[in-house]
Amino acid sequence: MILRDARLFDGREELATKGAIRFDPESGRIEAVGDVEPQGEEPSMSLPGHTVLPGLVDAHVHFSLSGQATIEDVVGTSDADLAFTEAANARTTLEAGVTSVRAMGARDLDVRLKRAIERGDVPGPRMVANCRSITITGGHGHHLGREVDGPVECRRAVREQIKKGAEFIKFMATGGVTTPGTDPRTLAFTYEEMEALIDEAHRRGVHVATHAHGAPGVKAAVEAGVDTVEHGTFMDEEAIDMLIAHDVTLVPTLSAPYRIARNTDRATEESIRKTDSVHDRHIEAFKRAVDAGVRIAGGTDAGTPFNYHGTNSTEISFMVEHAMDPVDAVVAMTGTAAETIGLEDAGTLEAGNYADLLVIEGNPLEDVSLLREPTAVLKGGEIVSGTLPDPQD
Repeated sequence: MILRDARLFDGREELATKGAIRFDPESGRIEAVGDVEPQGEEPSMSLPGHTVLPGLVDAHVHFSLSGQATIEDVVGTSDADLAFTEAANARTTLEAGVTSVRAMGARDLDVRLKRAIERGDVPGPRMVANCRSITITGGHGHHLGREVDGPVECRRAVREQIKKGAEFIKFMATGGVTTPGTDPRTLAFTYEEMEALIDEAHRRGVHVATHAHGAPGVKAAVEAGVDTVEHGTFMDEEAIDMLIAHDVTLVPTLSAPYRIARNTDRATEESIRKTDSVHDRHIEAFKRAVDAGVRIAGGTDAGTPFNYHGTNSTEISFMVEHAMDPVDAVVAMTGTAAETIGLEDAGTLEAGNYADLLVIEGNPLEDVSLLREPTAVLKGGEIVSGTLPDPQD
């Protein structure tokens, strides 16, 4: 199968203003990109005026959450009901053009959802899945996380998550906006706890992400060897310099505070109070990080209050609005995000990679808002949303 006469963007750079891509519907893999000629009676589709690019990769989603005003609305949900919620949110995400995600964990359901998607039991994006986020007793996300105290428990918690199938580890270096009684600026773990946690994860071959708003939490986590920092809201110049020096990727999740700030009539009083101090500082820190050359991977924090699944591509719009060149922002949520979360066969249009494709009318490299309404979404060469012209022999 060939898609031809389209602008091609490979997740790193523009390849052609009028090119073609061949993929094998049986294997679901890309076979050739660029100057592709039909072989025999191979079917092809002409897409003039369209752009073909990799499916988006969201490096930070919560399928267990659906935009509720508070996480406490989910705490009493049974595992069975939460599994249905996760499956529904995964399908919505895929159909919106996000073909791969890093799912940040809730109870132990994300790894089960990943297996169900791989079996073809339910539709959804490719997943890099976690089990439970690790937090201090009473810390951010304790409702659905694994509470620990001390370096020994940190190591035990990491081992537990990996035993259950976690493909990476996430921990909460600071308090959070959506957990009552925690302070986003305040360091949660001791350095010894962070060091033990990260060391144990790396010894077992998985990467580590940390939720960190305050600068002390970012700096301590980076010093301890973390791989990605999520949010980075109150980073100072020293924290930004450390990200660069230690080659740590920032996943800014600009969507999260924006959604709360735009829904103050429905948000909790505590979330509103915290967001008032977070939103502007978050944007300032993001701008400084981009200007300094920090590596950015796109992630939305989808599922947090009023941050609904299926609106993921607006994160690219936010990144462009506040600091990034449109091409760089698209790269952040395709090639860079895939590499960051360890999906080697996704995020770029290359021979051998999955045929996970977005077909967009117009040029999203000039107007990223076009990504919100894809003409078609393909996963493994199969159309999962939208339509394409009838093939021509």
